[in-house]
Amino acid sequence: MKLLFSICTRTRPHVQKRFLASPFISKCHFLQKSNLHTCLNPLTTSPCQLCTNKQRIDYFAHRHYAKDAALSQHMDCITDDMSGLHNEINQILHTRMKPLRDMCCYYFDGNGKQFRPMVVFLISRLCNQHCGLESTVSKEQRKLALIAEMIHVGSLIHDDVVDFSDVRRGKRSVNALCGDRNAVMAGNYVVANSSKLLATIGNSQVTIIISQIIDDIVRGEFMQQDNKDQFNHYLKKTYKKTASLIANCCKASACLSSNNQDVIEAAYQYGRNIGIAFQLIDDLLDFVSSSDAMGKPSAADLNLGLATAPVLFACDKYPDLHALILRRFGKPGDVAHALEAVHNSSALEETRLLAQQYCKDAIAHLSIFQDSPEKSALVELTDIVLNRSK
Repeated sequence: MKLLFSICTRTRPHVQKRFLASPFISKCHFLQKSNLHTCLNPLTTSPCQLCTNKQRIDYFAHRHYAKDAALSQHMDCITDDMSGLHNEINQILHTRMKPLRDMCCYYFDGNGKQFRPMVVFLISRLCNQHCGLESTVSKEQRKLALIAEMIHVGSLIHDDVVDFSDVRRGKRSVNALCGDRNAVMAGNYVVANSSKLLATIGNSQVTIIISQIIDDIVRGEFMQQDNKDQFNHYLKKTYKKTASLIANCCKASACLSSNNQDVIEAAYQYGRNIGIAFQLIDDLLDFVSSSDAMGKPSAADLNLGLATAPVLFACDKYPDLHALILRRFGKPGDVAHALEAVHNSSALEETRLLAQQYCKDAIAHLSIFQDSPEKSALVELTDIVLNRSK
């Protein structure tokens, strides 16, 4: 954990960048946008104060995920669970140090996908029903959903520092607004408070499981620096950086329901497979979506020297890409050549097919559970992962 935090201590001059507005951007972001002229001033209108409306949280949850009436009906079972989620996190992160508070709350504004808490809530309800408990989410399981979102956002803040990224979710990143040093400390604060919340659950097995997530994120970041042209390396890195958080939060939630190893393993495998599929589609979208749609620059991974699934698949048709991968696309024309190779091959289709297979595997691991709205929603989530545009 210390390694991840110490990596991100570089500083660089503030560079003005165009503000990219997400299609889902809220009125409060437009208010913030008008103040983007100094480091801390953009954060003076605190998301803690702006994002406390239950209807607004419900609206974003359904707008992101309820693509049709059937799915909306399935998601109704966690509407109350999802409402107020970010407001609770903002209360946990509250501090009298206003600059720190505003940086930490910047992304907890109700506009994120909230995908990880949603999976945790659904898995919690499904496991509780299976084990003959009340189907509602327990207090401890709700804490896991909060922890999942906090670790996720903390890692995003650190990632933007490591990757020199100035845009996140269609608006300027914390490090672009406030500098790398402040961003690292804000990310540390978010993760530290997730650890404090974890301690209040009072379950040593859950603590070990969630601690593994931090270990995996750090190791995944180091694996990403060691760029290789091997698919096995890419999948291991993808699990550690992205899927481990979802998989282990599902596993921890199941542990709070039962000591049945079949149930725990099924929950873990669902999270693992949908998590890898999620990242595969994210890597695909980096080649086909615009900056405005994604809320971040397109072809970002290539420009960082990273080889993701589409490039690795394109190597089958263009073997010369192997040399470009090993030199991290460092020569003039490398990025353009890789982009052309991906689009002139079946790489994007193969990436989607692989994501589909992981989603099928995720669904297969739900077979031990009886049919229910929660199970149907988890199945539908795989379809949303495959068809998302941002």
